[in-house]
Amino acid sequence: MFGMSELAIILIVVIAVLAAKKLPELTRSAGKSARILKAEARAMKDEPTPADQQRAPRVIQGETVRGEDPAAPGAQDTARG
Repeated sequence: MFGMSELAIILIVVIAVLAAKKLPELTRSAGKSARILKAEARAMKDEPTPADQQRAPRVIQGETVRGEDPAAPGAQDTARG
């Protein structure tokens, strides 16, 4: 019987034969992806961290929205109809 390494080699050969038309496109795409990943990793390394940037924290103003108080005068009681 075949071992795992023989089956892997046969599988790679079958895939290469069946996908021969798409193989150059796939390798080109993989190369572009690797270059983009490398550039992004380099950019992240060169980017200063927030601890290095002595900025004040950003405050976002908001408002509290409350639901209607059922005990308030003028509130309708929908349970009674």
